Amino acid sequence: MATFNTELSRKGPGLLLRDILKGDDPQIEAVLAQIIAADADVIALQGFDYDLKSTALAALAETLGKQGLSYPHHFAAPPNAGLMTSLDLDGNGKTGEAGDAQGYGRFFGQGSMAILSRHPILVAEVQDFSDLLWRDLPDAMLPEQEGAPFPSAEVQAVQRLSSNGHWAIPVEHPTLGRLTVLTYHATPPVFDGPEDRNGKRSHDETAFWGHYLNGSFGDAPLDRFIIMGNANLDPDRGDGIGTAMQDLLANPKLQDPLSNKPTVTFSQTGPLRVDYILPSRDWAVQDAQVVPPDPEASRHSLIHVTLKP
Repeated sequence: MATFNTELSRKGPGLLLRDILKGDDPQIEAVLAQIIAADADVIALQGFDYDLKSTALAALAETLGKQGLSYPHHFAAPPNAGLMTSLDLDGNGKTGEAGDAQGYGRFFGQGSMAILSRHPILVAEVQDFSDLLWRDLPDAMLPEQEGAPFPSAEVQAVQRLSSNGHWAIPVEHPTLGRLTVLTYHATPPVFDGPEDRNGKRSHDETAFWGHYLNGSFGDAPLDRFIIMGNANLDPDRGDGIGTAMQDLLANPKLQDPLSNKPTVTFSQTGPLRVDYILPSRDWAVQDAQVVPPDPEASRHSLIHVTLKP
């Protein structure tokens, strides 16, 4: 299992597909090399632009296939990134901007997430929680300003929790049977004001998984599941509210094979751990690695874990 914030997002719709098809983009070539070296059965990608027919994702999979790594199965659902609303979601007094989408994005699907898999994805059984309202999360840490909902009660009535998405994706492995990938790509806990809107949302995007595993949102898998993705949240460092990640790492249903290993270094913060693979307790971990980042590809490290039942 692997997860990788590729940072492949482009400035407009269709540009990522264009660059993949050109076949000479240095960043894409560097990302491909890291994915090929990991050779994972299933990999979660973040920072990857969504399009309605998943054409860019299919093109990436085809390019990997030509280089010897076959991913015949892939998944991406419509995300909240760039899903525009008519309201001033970020409270800056303007509408129609990237911050007024359900998740930040200059166009629909910018910098979202996707799954590539060697094995069949049971698409009809995917649980997609991307339309869950933030206020409907138990103990939601909703932003306030001067004791009132920020930026307004009207906004909080429509604001979704997921900045990109929260997916529970069942995969049918030929020898292990069914396993479930729980994946997300949370907002950075910065770029806001004293109300800490993004910090609180980032906290709650990670807190969601604890509630999900406790059965708050329907049936959750009891075994052979893996939480993996980009939480944009370090448990101890950075500007985020780390208690959500501390609680998730302490969840007795999970294990942490890469404890205290940084996965990205930002110039403003230094090394942080923001990318995670957290298998359920019933897995035996055979190997776990944080791959040294390639600056040609992404600031983030690809991380991968080898599991056995």
